[in-house]
Amino acid sequence: MDFLINYELLTRYKFKAIVSVFIIFFCVSVGYAESSPWVQNLRVTGTVTSQSDGVPLYGATVIEKGTDNGTVTDFDGNFSLEVSGPNSVLVVTYIGFTQQEVPLNGKTQFSIQLIEDTSQLDEVVVIGYGTQKRSDVTGSVTSVPSERLENLPVTNLTQAIQGTTAGLNISTGSSVPGSQGGIQIRGINSINANTSPFIVVDGTPFYGTLNDINTRDVKSIEVLKDASAVAIYGTRGSNGVILITTKRGKTGKPTINYSTYAGVEDIPHKLKPMGPEAYIQKYEDYMEQRGLEQTDVLPNTAEIDNYNAGRMANWLDEVTQTGVIQEHNISFSGGTENAKYFLSGSYLDEKGVVKGYQYNRFNFRSNLDLDITDWLTTGVTVFFANNNYDGGRANLLNATAMSPYSVPYDENGEYDIYPMSPEQLYENPLLGLTTDRVDHIRNFSGTAYAIVKPWIDGLQYRINASYYINPRFNATYEGRAANDNNGTAYIYNAETKNWIIENLLTYTKDIEKHHFDVTLLYSAQETNYQNSSITGVGFLSDALSYHGIESASNISGASASNKTTLLSQMARLNYSYDSRYLLTLTARRDGYSAFGANTDKYGLFPSVALGWNIANESFMENASKINQLKLRFSYGETGNQAIDPNQTQSTAGTVLYPFGGSALVGTYINGMGNANLQWETTTSANLGVDFGFFDNRISGTVEVYKSKTKDILLRRNIPNITGFTSIWDNIGKMENQGLEITLNTVNVNANDFKWETGINFSTYKNELVEIYGDGEDDIANGWFLGESLNSVYTYKKVGVWQEGEDPSNWDPTARPGDIKFADINGDGQIDSENDRVIQGNSLPDWTGGITNTFSYKNFTFSFFIQTAQGIVKGNPDINYGDEVGRRNVPADFQYWTPENASNEWPSLVAYQNNKGYWFPKDASYTRIKDIRLSYNVPAAVLEKYNIQSLMLYVAGRNLYTFTDWIGWDPESSQSYRGSGDWTNNYPLVRTISLGLNVSL
Repeated sequence: MDFLINYELLTRYKFKAIVSVFIIFFCVSVGYAESSPWVQNLRVTGTVTSQSDGVPLYGATVIEKGTDNGTVTDFDGNFSLEVSGPNSVLVVTYIGFTQQEVPLNGKTQFSIQLIEDTSQLDEVVVIGYGTQKRSDVTGSVTSVPSERLENLPVTNLTQAIQGTTAGLNISTGSSVPGSQGGIQIRGINSINANTSPFIVVDGTPFYGTLNDINTRDVKSIEVLKDASAVAIYGTRGSNGVILITTKRGKTGKPTINYSTYAGVEDIPHKLKPMGPEAYIQKYEDYMEQRGLEQTDVLPNTAEIDNYNAGRMANWLDEVTQTGVIQEHNISFSGGTENAKYFLSGSYLDEKGVVKGYQYNRFNFRSNLDLDITDWLTTGVTVFFANNNYDGGRANLLNATAMSPYSVPYDENGEYDIYPMSPEQLYENPLLGLTTDRVDHIRNFSGTAYAIVKPWIDGLQYRINASYYINPRFNATYEGRAANDNNGTAYIYNAETKNWIIENLLTYTKDIEKHHFDVTLLYSAQETNYQNSSITGVGFLSDALSYHGIESASNISGASASNKTTLLSQMARLNYSYDSRYLLTLTARRDGYSAFGANTDKYGLFPSVALGWNIANESFMENASKINQLKLRFSYGETGNQAIDPNQTQSTAGTVLYPFGGSALVGTYINGMGNANLQWETTTSANLGVDFGFFDNRISGTVEVYKSKTKDILLRRNIPNITGFTSIWDNIGKMENQGLEITLNTVNVNANDFKWETGINFSTYKNELVEIYGDGEDDIANGWFLGESLNSVYTYKKVGVWQEGEDPSNWDPTARPGDIKFADINGDGQIDSENDRVIQGNSLPDWTGGITNTFSYKNFTFSFFIQTAQGIVKGNPDINYGDEVGRRNVPADFQYWTPENASNEWPSLVAYQNNKGYWFPKDASYTRIKDIRLSYNVPAAVLEKYNIQSLMLYVAGRNLYTFTDWIGWDPESSQSYRGSGDWTNNYPLVRTISLGLNVSL
């Protein structure tokens, strides 16, 4: 974005700069002629650069304070000036930067870094297919704070931007190395279809993951939230859009940037299992509550032997370790007036806190821009990323279940497969480390563009051509060491290829106070996907692993492929009058091949947005304290195409069946299609106010919105007599409405000290208005009319049955120690039909974040606190069913006994009568997300080594979480991740890191 800003500033002030040069030259000449006696031939030289990125500033003004004696910097930011004496002071100014005074103090050579003054810049922000002055933006476009992209020990962009932007909700889920959080913008707009935002990098759709993108390559991130901002992306914009702009080269001498950090990871809160004494007591209490005779101190032979021998193991320590993370980034940038380049490479390596979990990534990016003629500009971007998830993995969840009187190794030092033998329910949690496993995900993409500026002033044609290929290779082998006596090998290959061509025609025209900006788009896109897998079972030896899968006694395989196409046209008009009255009209038409044969595969998605810059009105001229005041309103439609191909057609599968003593191949109907399937459509309205007061010391945005989704893409249940249980259909309606507030303040700005605060707050309500059109809830799927998705629907706990209480008229099967459920309808029995109620949902009532940044001279200290409130979730960490009394449970589980007559915790055998109770708990939290202390080494120290800038920092991440949740972390979920990973098998981690950034 800096390139765009500087280009606009240079073009806007080109004439002024030329005039300034002549005036300064004239003044210096006259001053020398008329006052030559004061010149003492003391010449000072130096370089003026931007502090943020080290880029030389061409045309910066350097004047001797109190005189007309001055000069301007050249293309490399260099200057040379004769001054009156060793005690002179230089005044350095540049458009968009804070003025700086530099005392000579006898020195003659300087390296001066100017700080950007965003209050002076008419900031340019990235919007769909272009840029726009922020003052002219009518849609809901929020910029992620740029400081979140630097100096943080994060492995992907979701970690960097979590909690920073109102309306952008990112769930951590887990800290599995190489995983990324789930992303939602302004809540959930669909049920079964995809609800993730659309990702655009450097103006073209991106089909990798946010793991692929190096945060140090990113210049800016914009989040598009309302219909006006996202409608330009049509069917892919219903869940919001994230625009990522990477760094590009600039005119000036070559610059080398190197950044690195190294850190350690640990688990901030461990859900520790019971220790040896508590475990023995638990078994005794369990046997008593079951009414069984206890014949031994522990249930299993191996445990008894270890108890007698005094052998114990801390299984949590056995499967965990101190994690280590390091990252190295290097970039080269620079260019001439006609050729600019940016090259970068990075390497990240992370060893997780659970043994066996690791992730390493290599990135390469090349951005090249060429001005061929005054009417032709071209460029190319090449990007490659390799993600490596190799290695077998320990099982943290099973480790918490192991008896402390079991040990991981046998007398030969090998893994004991069943440490609690003869109990075979729990294998050794370390067995997964013996799995031979490789898992590589790669992303290669190339984008080329050409910009043609015809003879018509303001007219521009641009063509973008992009190609992506995303191969994945995954292979595993589990052998005898992992308790697979046959040996099982699995090989999986998948590949996605995508090409897109976009033709853009833009026209900009100013007629007196009228400004017109027209954008037209015609694009075509094709996506090809294929996968194949093979499984082999039964190997004579483990020696060949998956490399000799053909030697298996039983081999099976599968493959699949599909292709989709998307054809799009779009038109947008941005109009402004005197920078006061703003209008944006957008319409996009998309055609998607995967929709039904009986419907129109094309959808039209229009939007309109209005803006009023009240601060620019004449009646505000005397309101000097108000720098910005803008009212915005938008209304429009977006679509959701996010279903897999072949959902509109009935598909067939194959099966082997015996016939006549041999196996024959038969076919069967594998899925029922729906030829009427079409778009999901979301209509939304947005009202916003942007403000800035007291020289923008206080600035921010307040927005309210409401959206309605109809024709929801939903898998509805159908009668089993059809041979199927469900089919895709367009049914149901949903609404979202919410409030978002962003506030930025400069609390103190005096002398060398500055204190800034950034606050964001968002709240929204999700409501399911209609499902099947019959006015009925779908209890089996947890969908309730008038309620939010992800509702927690279960029995209401009112206590625990105590000895002496009579449950016969309430819950006749209950015993002391069982959970006491509310009899909602008062019929004297607890049943699922009448006594379950909604007790909240897992969507937060509100989320927020606050960042405080303190700067003193060359030191900067910042901390970021994130919060999510009003979350209710079922808690599996306390819902343990210790059916046979042979597993360990969390030490925090203060189970009921007659002596410990708890009204909170049930007994050890209460699971027999808990009726599928979810144990809903408050999962709200407030987290100290990031703390960072940095130091910029003074330029006076660096200049002798020809170093432009050097920053050293220490940072902490996920330092502490304030919550009432009992468990590893309130953000953890229980969804299956694949490859043997449950998200509760890996906890949230805390990271402490040291790093540096250096520019040459």
